[in-house]
Amino acid sequence: MSTATAPAWSFRHHWMSQAATHAMMRPDKPALRHLGETTTWAQLSRRSLRLAAALADRGVAAGDRVALLTLNHPWFVESVFAANSLGAMAVPLSFRLAPLELGHILADCAPSAIVVDAQLLPLLRAVPNAASIGTVVVIGATNAPEDGDRPAFLAYEEFLAAYEPMELPDISEESTALIMYTSGTTGRPKGVMLSHRNMQMQALTCIRAMEMFDDSDVGFLTAPFFHIAGLGSVVANFVVGGTVVLHPLGAFDPRAVLDAYEREGATVVFNVPQQWDLICAQPDIDKRDLKLRIISWGAAPASDATLRAMGEAFPDALNVAVFGQTETSPITCVLRGEDALRKLGSVGRPIPSIQHRIVDADMNDVAVGEVGEIVYRGPTLTQGYWRKPRETAEAFAGGWFHSGDLVRRDDEGFVWVVDRAKDMIISGGENIYCAELENAVAAHPRVREVAVIGRPDERWGQVPVAYVTVAPGADLSLGELTDFLDGRLASFKRPKDLVLVDELPRNAGGKVVKPVLRTRDAEHGRTP
Repeated sequence: MSTATAPAWSFRHHWMSQAATHAMMRPDKPALRHLGETTTWAQLSRRSLRLAAALADRGVAAGDRVALLTLNHPWFVESVFAANSLGAMAVPLSFRLAPLELGHILADCAPSAIVVDAQLLPLLRAVPNAASIGTVVVIGATNAPEDGDRPAFLAYEEFLAAYEPMELPDISEESTALIMYTSGTTGRPKGVMLSHRNMQMQALTCIRAMEMFDDSDVGFLTAPFFHIAGLGSVVANFVVGGTVVLHPLGAFDPRAVLDAYEREGATVVFNVPQQWDLICAQPDIDKRDLKLRIISWGAAPASDATLRAMGEAFPDALNVAVFGQTETSPITCVLRGEDALRKLGSVGRPIPSIQHRIVDADMNDVAVGEVGEIVYRGPTLTQGYWRKPRETAEAFAGGWFHSGDLVRRDDEGFVWVVDRAKDMIISGGENIYCAELENAVAAHPRVREVAVIGRPDERWGQVPVAYVTVAPGADLSLGELTDFLDGRLASFKRPKDLVLVDELPRNAGGKVVKPVLRTRDAEHGRTP
């Protein structure tokens, strides 16, 4: 019998190897559709490996970071695949952030290269530390002018075309594929590290929840790629070899979205509840030739009226709600249409591939019906926060990931979110962390104290409202505060109302009691 040691295998079961497989098995099948243009699986695989070879020649290697400041289009997908093919980490950036916010993220992840849309180049140039990035590849550019003491940028198509596709190397499933930045309660963004295995398990979750068992489905993406909802909702298509339609980002136009659903033959779609309200309100919706098989929603609660409208507009489609967070890749709970109305307000049941508990502050399980924090274990959980060992240790205290969601569970296993231990506002599907906004407002020279709460809003679900005390004899208007925050904070995070008060309500320990502010806000019936 041989006594030779078994080899330590590196696995290649992830989206780059999937793309290579689809390129061989179904080369001419559409992988991506964007503005009427098709990228086949053969083209996607070949172009991604060309870009990987080009980046490698610029010194990008395993463990490096490649940032992406782009809109939704095929070049984003190519860039992620290319970076991951080298064992590098793709870091999607939100183009909605202010230059100072982007500067914090770039300083934290220190990318060796960045891929940026030509129309977003002015935003990148406004970031104080952007000049330190050695390789800047610009999508949509045809030349590479010098920019003062900054290095000349590389035009994407010229950069890619100069190289032959590299051979796909072995990349471990446990290596980090993505760093997705999400604001923390301290007001500083945290980079959530997601491995290839995390995303593979997310794909299996979607395949099960959406019943995507072959390559016939046409997914449709309206969520931006810098949200985990973007990549998380299409990773199943990448695994099974289906087609993804990348809808242009911008103001949500329900008629244009329905036109695209019809034109592209979309079968699996995701929208936040506010977007579904707009879609279902279209007067000609019953006259459309739609192929929708799965209509899914998440990121914010859906009302009884929204769910009924979806059922009436799409009676033959399976309605699926998904719940989770970036750190869990993101889905942890699924609510299917047959349960949506009888379990109104629930986020569904935890998925089978993840362990969960609902615990008190001492990590004791609470009884059915009692409120506790939901904690998780499983293969979709983040590897931790980039360069933040203390925050990672806190998140995994006791060997379970602490979600920050305070929930209760009924005797059928359905979960309701009661509150968020992490102080957060959800506005139009965007997460706004109160601490981050409070830190920015507090920097105004006339602000003495500030507390931010979420106010219910018919259009956005919630909007941020700042309760402020000012220095004696001083005054402050919402317009002045908005001007002050310009360039410091993304527009969707800025307060939509400013309420000046003599003092903030506090408990005996000196902590601001936000429930009191919320009650006062509701009693006064204020609107932005």
